[in-house]
Amino acid sequence: MYRALISRLFLTAPLLVAACGTASPLANASKSQAASPSASASATAAQIATASPVATNAACDTSASGKGTVGQATITDVRVASHSDYDRIVFEFGGRGGPAGVPSYEIKTAARPIMRDPSGLPLVIAGDPVFGIILRGGTKQSLEGTSTYGGATDFKTGYPMLRELAEGGDFEAIATWYAGLSKAGCVHASVLADPARLVIDLSHR
Repeated sequence: MYRALISRLFLTAPLLVAACGTASPLANASKSQAASPSASASATAAQIATASPVATNAACDTSASGKGTVGQATITDVRVASHSDYDRIVFEFGGRGGPAGVPSYEIKTAARPIMRDPSGLPLVIAGDPVFGIILRGGTKQSLEGTSTYGGATDFKTGYPMLRELAEGGDFEAIATWYAGLSKAGCVHASVLADPARLVIDLSHR
């Protein structure tokens, strides 16, 4: 009986030693994660690396000019409107001795005092700064001496950027208008066709 007990101890001893020396797979995984950077830290680093850059305000134009599409054109309509991000001025044109098109234009900050053309009388425009809009070859006078535009020549608005748009003169086929702004801002001009238009956008930012 004593010999049988000794034999059993020798047979089971290797199994006990093997069991004590072998760690479970879960235990090894826990030790491995503790010794190396965590998976969540790696994920955070990846998110930072691929995150979208912070948006920045791009530089903008405070003046605009263009040759237009025709030498002369008649003003047939003037409109203003306000949109979510910008206020808009539209000049619409007809033909003057030729096809309809947009005359050459220049938009820039106007120096004060502002004078009417050709009288030289002072013109008060609400807002600061004031943009001058010069249409060289643009006029509301037809070659026959009739007026092609009978609408408003002074728009007082409650828009975020455009406070007032007023005619400053129409002499020798050069029309001048002034846009008074609530603050310094960006200007963008586009020439469109069918009908011929000069579209001026004043950014709210």
